Amino acid sequence: MKFDVQKDGASATLTLKEKKLDSTISSELKGEFLILCKPKLSTLVVDLHEVEFCDSSGLSALLIAERKMKEHGGKVRLLNANQKVLSLLKISMLDRLFEIKHTGAKHTK
Repeated sequence: MKFDVQKDGASATLTLKEKKLDSTISSELKGEFLILCKPKLSTLVVDLHEVEFCDSSGLSALLIAERKMKEHGGKVRLLNANQKVLSLLKISMLDRLFEIKHTGAKHTK
């Protein structure tokens, strides 16, 4: 799994550098979230600008991050999700759980 993490005080941004957020990377991503989501972190930003596809196992990984952050009053923000990912979040009603932003980053093809 390819990703980049940038920390800035009490927040961290994990930029996923994969086209698919699915079962091939979800267990590794869950492990990374468990490492990152400590009480000293108040905000975890997950940048999805390169992700073109997400399935239920990808959503499960995002839910692990949300659950771990919520344990200590933190929050998870999703950035730059494409229309397919946004649709999945809406269908599963997870758009109500996550703060979703778009910064204008271009999606890769």
